Amino acid sequence: MTCDKTKIIYLSGPIMDEHAGHAREWRETAKKLLDSQFKTLDPMRRQFTDRRVDSANEIVEFDLQDVRAADIVLVNYNKPSIGTSMEIFYASHDLGKFVVAFSPFEFQECSPWMVRYCTKILASLEEACNYINTHFCEAEKD
Repeated sequence: MTCDKTKIIYLSGPIMDEHAGHAREWRETAKKLLDSQFKTLDPMRRQFTDRRVDSANEIVEFDLQDVRAADIVLVNYNKPSIGTSMEIFYASHDLGKFVVAFSPFEFQECSPWMVRYCTKILASLEEACNYINTHFCEAEKD
């Protein structure tokens, strides 16, 4: 398979009120599964402290810049998250981006808003990355 290495994937998911180790762990795994084929944008690369007035606007604007720069948004939908939901809506509704999510929730447990604005929801990170690798790369021609 060959991929357009210029394609960018934004790694969206809960950060605020999420255990820092968990917020980083899945993103590191995603990078391992995708970085050989795509460029990833990880919002955890920035060092901000949540709940500080002086960084709130910066956090949002940097995340929105990343969403605008991305071709695809990969979402960890492991729990309700206002920031993640806003990123998904902005990416899908406003920008027409392809949004691939992974979630432990059964379809009936998912928010209708998440179902509507995620292009695809899969059961695991590995399935989501495989989906991206399969649908955004081309098979080698003999």
